[in-house]
Amino acid sequence: MQSPANPPGNPAQTRQPPRTPSTPAPRAEVPNAVAVKRHYGRWIAVVVLVALALGAVKSLAQNPQLEWGVVGQFLFDGQILEGLGQTLLLSVVSMLVASAIGLVFGFFRLSRNPVLRTLGSLYVWVFRSVPALIQILFWGNLALFAPRLGIGIPGTGWSLVSASTNDVLSPFAASIVALSIANGAYLAEIIRSGLLSVDEGQHLASSALGLTWWQAQRKVILPQALRVMIPPAGNQFITLLKETSLVSVIAGGDILSHAENISGYNLRTVELLIVAAIWYLAVTSAATLGQGLIERRTARGVGRQKRKAKAETAESVKEASL
Repeated sequence: MQSPANPPGNPAQTRQPPRTPSTPAPRAEVPNAVAVKRHYGRWIAVVVLVALALGAVKSLAQNPQLEWGVVGQFLFDGQILEGLGQTLLLSVVSMLVASAIGLVFGFFRLSRNPVLRTLGSLYVWVFRSVPALIQILFWGNLALFAPRLGIGIPGTGWSLVSASTNDVLSPFAASIVALSIANGAYLAEIIRSGLLSVDEGQHLASSALGLTWWQAQRKVILPQALRVMIPPAGNQFITLLKETSLVSVIAGGDILSHAENISGYNLRTVELLIVAAIWYLAVTSAATLGQGLIERRTARGVGRQKRKAKAETAESVKEASL
């Protein structure tokens, strides 16, 4: 006699009813709770850094050798504010001149003319290799080996215009020349990289429209390259703001020069250095905010293009699914 297929009283051997194609397969239960990863190392690092920062601030605040009243006294002093104005003027003028130099030599670096390409490469190589401090000292002491500057015919002794070098190149003018030439080498590479970022098809399209080389650069190429140039150019301007402190070696009239002059008679060198550092921190922070605004402004068109392309892709997928 055969035993029944499902003997009573034994539920473990009870067979499930056969699953038909219309019956969905049972799904595993997935918990709604998501495991949260605890970053204990980050919190420990934050606590350590905050403790170190508070310790440094407390050490400076309670240092008996520092007179913070002197810092507050000279923070808005007339000489310091005059030096701040000279620093800003020196930075803006040098950046404008350096941008013009960089634009010219950036195009030289991309020229098909081997003479211009070599000239551009030599300029970038020399003035990017020599430290800015040496260039400032060179232009500040140019009168030592060239007491007069003039325009004329070499070897004839005839000159159309001639003047004393110290009259032409004051410390402030020498600072502008040195900083402009030094930073022009960096900006030439920034502009060259920006121009190379534009697709070759844009050049071909400009030629097909009958645009001249200058029209193509002004209306098509440079506006597209500007978006790539702005971030490194902004960083270079911030670097230039700080490099203005180097002109104090030739009494260029910057904020550090005035701070050193004041510390020369009150002998509070560290306090005046703190004053200069506070103002440098303020102006570089403002320049950083301005750079961010310009970057967001120039990136608007790219954002719209990306959103438009994403919408078109989604529409295409939707139509394909139908």
